[in-house]
Amino acid sequence: MQHTVTRRLAAEFLGTGLLVATVVGSGIMGTLLSDDLAVTLLINAVATVAALGVLIWAMGPISGAHFNPVVTGVALVRREMGVGEGLLYIVVQVLGACAGAILANLMFDLPAVETSTNVRTGAGVWLGEIVATAGLLLVIGALTRTGRGHLGPVLVPAWIGAAYFFTSSTSFANPAVTIGRSLTDTFSGIAPESVPIFIVFQVIGAAIGALLTEYFYPRRGVTPEPLDLPEPVHDGPKA
Repeated sequence: MQHTVTRRLAAEFLGTGLLVATVVGSGIMGTLLSDDLAVTLLINAVATVAALGVLIWAMGPISGAHFNPVVTGVALVRREMGVGEGLLYIVVQVLGACAGAILANLMFDLPAVETSTNVRTGAGVWLGEIVATAGLLLVIGALTRTGRGHLGPVLVPAWIGAAYFFTSSTSFANPAVTIGRSLTDTFSGIAPESVPIFIVFQVIGAAIGALLTEYFYPRRGVTPEPLDLPEPVHDGPKA
């Protein structure tokens, strides 16, 4: 089913907004329910994984469920969508992320916009963003190139959930989400001064993920180079 550009943009706005509302809101709820940082992070991760799976399932057939400027950016570079529409996707993703953070703040009786003071910086954290974003783009690339997009609502959230715990940055992996999370001074927030460098490393990670996709899952008609293996040696008697 073909959908209008307006409908696709609305899906990207709503999907990104609800994703950020989930990330921010579950972080706030986690801190209200427990003083244990591990429990709070677990609540945050489980809620995010569940919501992301539902949102991909619901909005994927409409807009592709990008919800992420680097996902859209890779599609633009590959000429899988028009430049005008791609740029509009990115704009509504950022707007949706900001709206989602504001919504979460208001649900918990906090100021609609409250600049985060949570500075996230350091080489290890930035490396974590590269790993998280590269893995995300590789998973998406593998799903699309193998024709298994129907597994997206399961495997994409699975990667994000795992990266919550094994990366030092807790896996932002999304420039729009990063910007949105700068508008809340709560558990999941990020200080505005940390945002630009996070986005730089997310873009680097996306490029690595896209290159890995091209290497492991080349487009149809592109034959992977054969391995130069030695011929097997037969020591037994010849017939």
